[in-house]
Amino acid sequence: MVLFLHAQRVVFLKHELLQTSRGAEMNILVVYKKNFESVHDSGLMEVKEALSRTSSESDRVDFKPREHVRRADFIARDLVIVFGGDGTLTSLSHNIDASTPVMGVNSHPRSEDPTGSFGFYMDSSISTFEDDVKTVMSGKAIVNILPRLQAIIDSTSGNRFTTDPAMNDLLIANTHQYAPSKYHLRRGEQQCIQQSSGLLFSTWFGQGAWLRNAMSSDEFNTLRSTVKEADVDSHYFVLARDIPPSERKQQSWSWADWTGASTTITSDMHRGYVVPDGWDEVHFNRGATITVNAEAPPLQLLTFRSTLMEKLRQLEANE
Repeated sequence: MVLFLHAQRVVFLKHELLQTSRGAEMNILVVYKKNFESVHDSGLMEVKEALSRTSSESDRVDFKPREHVRRADFIARDLVIVFGGDGTLTSLSHNIDASTPVMGVNSHPRSEDPTGSFGFYMDSSISTFEDDVKTVMSGKAIVNILPRLQAIIDSTSGNRFTTDPAMNDLLIANTHQYAPSKYHLRRGEQQCIQQSSGLLFSTWFGQGAWLRNAMSSDEFNTLRSTVKEADVDSHYFVLARDIPPSERKQQSWSWADWTGASTTITSDMHRGYVVPDGWDEVHFNRGATITVNAEAPPLQLLTFRSTLMEKLRQLEANE
């Protein structure tokens, strides 16, 4: 099945309407969280039943638990459905390319159970799933084009490695968290030698995952006030954790920033790592150069009742 997109830009976020043609087989992958809780198992059965009613006989629908899915399973899919919470989606997003629409289904919404998942990225739920799938099939789903972070590692031996894209955040730090992270830091024309407990990078939409909890409310609000609406697709936040107050004041750019320029560090650590979205670790040694930017392939995330930006604004209004 071919998915046709046409661009429609709004404030803060590129989003599009998903246009579909039902003249060919649709290739769907459903990846689900498996934790042996009855609420997830019963919800998965409802998802399977809904898909059996809404898909045609020529459609291919595969179900795989998160623990057994491989990168190859995501290739040439017309739609990926993730059944779980935000953590399930972020852990799988590294495998999903820029051309594949993703639909998040909250398997255990906090609105129905205080112990459930908040699910910022999961705009569908078990109760709305069948109608939402029909919306996808009819070409009415909203496609939110989410920027992602990447780190390019150049080793001292001349090898280059690019990390998987991160939709929330990316950490660069000493592999021994009790030891300081030492490096030469450069961004644009500015540079310095710095020692911290690690550099935390965050996308605009990933701000609530870690960044907002790594700063005081006043500090974050001051940083957030520098954001311009037109820059959300190309800029990112960066925070040097636990540096001295005097350094924060004298070199504020090196402590907390909202920037579209690449950030480059040269490691002075015996062993450090890059961790995209809290999952896979990519290690490097002293002398390696790591460059971080927001130029990774974006992610197409489907929503149904509002854009992600509208959802974020509503959350902020309710704080």
